[in-house]
Amino acid sequence: MARIVMKFGGTSMAGIERIRTVAERVRREWAEGHDVAVVVSAMAGETDRLVNFCREASSLYDPKEYDVVVSAGEQITSGLLAIALQAAGVPARSWLGWQLPIRTSDGHASARIGDIDTAALNASLANREVAVIPGFQGVAPGERVTTLGRGGSDTSAVAMAAAMKADRCDIYTDVDGVYTTDPRIVPRARKLKRVTYEEMLELASVGAKVLQTRSVGLAMKEGVRVRVLSSFDDAHNADGYRGTLIVGEEEIDTMERQLITGIAHDKNEAKVTLTEVPDRPGAVGAIFGPLATGGINVDMIVQNVAHSSGSTDVTFTVPKADLARALDILEREKAAIGFNRLVHDPRIAKISVVGVGMRSHAGVAATMFQTLGDRGINVQAITTSEIKVSVLIEEDYTELAVRVLHTAYGLDAEEVD
Repeated sequence: MARIVMKFGGTSMAGIERIRTVAERVRREWAEGHDVAVVVSAMAGETDRLVNFCREASSLYDPKEYDVVVSAGEQITSGLLAIALQAAGVPARSWLGWQLPIRTSDGHASARIGDIDTAALNASLANREVAVIPGFQGVAPGERVTTLGRGGSDTSAVAMAAAMKADRCDIYTDVDGVYTTDPRIVPRARKLKRVTYEEMLELASVGAKVLQTRSVGLAMKEGVRVRVLSSFDDAHNADGYRGTLIVGEEEIDTMERQLITGIAHDKNEAKVTLTEVPDRPGAVGAIFGPLATGGINVDMIVQNVAHSSGSTDVTFTVPKADLARALDILEREKAAIGFNRLVHDPRIAKISVVGVGMRSHAGVAATMFQTLGDRGINVQAITTSEIKVSVLIEEDYTELAVRVLHTAYGLDAEEVD
């Protein structure tokens, strides 16, 4: 029999009836003889409610106490699921982060998992108990509760699977797998049977919301096989397969491998341009050093050809939520940087094509640029990696760009009569 970690998100745990549904899913796996550990998120909306309580109590709250408050949501759902499992005849108990323990750094609200002591957990599983573990939390040196940052329950589940040497980590969410693009934009998007870690990492980093980026990176590092499937739909594919497996490239047969795996889009970035930056060593560092100190992540970066005046323009993107802070930092550093004007545009979108097939095929970028150009969509900036090409375009063209690229790369599903 297998050893499985099952992870359920906030929508799956949103109320007692849904928790009972989760309990039945867990009971079925347990009844087949598998060792089962379950990682749960807080009920949908609960973490936001707790965060707002902290902000109302004080705008300068202590991060340590913040973690105590916001980790309570997962504690509640883990206890409720254990109760529901017991009522269904399944021996179960909850294990809080400090009881295992899940050791983390002391970066409150953004802790990193160091190691997980599974001795007590393994003994419990050996007695055929189901372990219910709150995601998103751990314990720092000094025995203070920590949280991993928003979306951290996915990371908790993958880390637990790695520590337990689980055969698979099943992540149940409100979608039934990973699609070639957002089905709400392209109804003929296809669900993928398998995706490589690298492809999923790129897709997650450029806008696909199925899995948290950190969890995919950890799964790739630890070799954890992850399956994404729906909490609300038991339907199988025509071949009897459920969900999408995230695995190493060696597990994907060459015959199944496509040139392009998916098209992602992200409207959560803003473009910033500094004009007439001095074209000298250290000038770019003067821009991005203060932004890094301010905790602002910079994504796409384009440095234009130098002007005859000995200056250049520098364009980059930042998260839209951090735009005001980024502009404030840059204005304060204007004298040190030496730029002329600061121009920003929040109405942009990043469109990305992702696929391991790019490594061995030329012309992927050319197809992208030609397809967008044929529809009158202007490309404002470009970045590439070994398996990804991303462009910035005007936000109003997002859906059109996704649709035409999905068709151009042959990703549309066949129509069913």
